[in-house]
Amino acid sequence: MRNQRGWTYHALGRACLLLDRLDEARRLANRALEFSPSHLGFAAHALYLLGDIAIHPDRFDAESGEVHYRQALALAEPRGMRLLMAHCHLGLGKLYRRTGKREQARDYLTIATALYREMDVRFWLEQAEAEMRQLQ
Repeated sequence: MRNQRGWTYHALGRACLLLDRLDEARRLANRALEFSPSHLGFAAHALYLLGDIAIHPDRFDAESGEVHYRQALALAEPRGMRLLMAHCHLGLGKLYRRTGKREQARDYLTIATALYREMDVRFWLEQAEAEMRQLQ
């Protein structure tokens, strides 16, 4: 039951982020993390959401975004959570593009693009390719 609450908080936080309700999104993402201590996969998703919130244009915080994406990756990689790994690489690519670190952005976007392509996730592949074009 506790793990289900974590996932519910994550889903609500993601919806709030899409609605630009950033304070609510952050509160819900933190609750998702709080309710996911025994399920590290859910915790990885909550950390990824916190990364996305941190790089939102209205509240851009590169340092926090980087920390959250790296923490999410550290949990996702050993669990083989490839889609989440791709999302984190995309997030890091966006973050580095926005901070002017073009080489790092290219590296992360290349990884995200390759993962999305391997999994045949076209919607996200198009997002990663669009980010890559913005580098040029």
